[in-house]
Amino acid sequence: MAHHSGEKITEGLDGLRERCMEYFALGARFAKWRAVIRIGDGMPRDANISTNAHALARYAAICQEQGLVPIIEPEVLMDGKHDSQTCFEVTARILEPHLQSVKFRVFYIPGGLLKPKMSYPEILRKPRNSRESSQMTVDCLTAHVPHELPREILFLSGGQSDEDATAHLNLMNSMSVKHPWQLSYSYGRALLHTLCKHGQVVQMKRVRMRLLIERQ
Repeated sequence: MAHHSGEKITEGLDGLRERCMEYFALGARFAKWRAVIRIGDGMPRDANISTNAHALARYAAICQEQGLVPIIEPEVLMDGKHDSQTCFEVTARILEPHLQSVKFRVFYIPGGLLKPKMSYPEILRKPRNSRESSQMTVDCLTAHVPHELPREILFLSGGQSDEDATAHLNLMNSMSVKHPWQLSYSYGRALLHTLCKHGQVVQMKRVRMRLLIERQ
């Protein structure tokens, strides 16, 4: 981002309407767009947050216009030297402007899906208090996500292992905090990493069976 060294903005919206029309005709019904937020010295800055929020809101509006369900992913990276409290504070800072921007532009608020990161410390920090961080994640969502947006929250794994990502999601769903959302997952690496390693030594039939078990 110009004048903001180390920070990224999401780009590529030109021609998105035409691409959405094409993808819908091919059978797509969901779309995902990701903005990267980095924690660091003075980061993220307000300009970085607002620029990414505006871009994700434009993407979401175009998707709904063309019949696609937008998955909105403002990802706070696990890179850096931050603890759970810092991640909580940054996540709180980015959720409200992103969702307010979406709310301003999207015509059907419950028709979008949010894909945030859990409030966990940077990836190399040990030890971690998983229960405390899970509680902070739920508290952050409850305080900063409008109850009408969305109906389901899909967490990204963000570099966690498959075991950690699954355990942390289970912890959040076992808590007694009342909220209007279903807490679920949209994992990439955490779902496929073990399967890819497994697939190097066994037949694909067994890999597919393992994937079905992971999804339950």
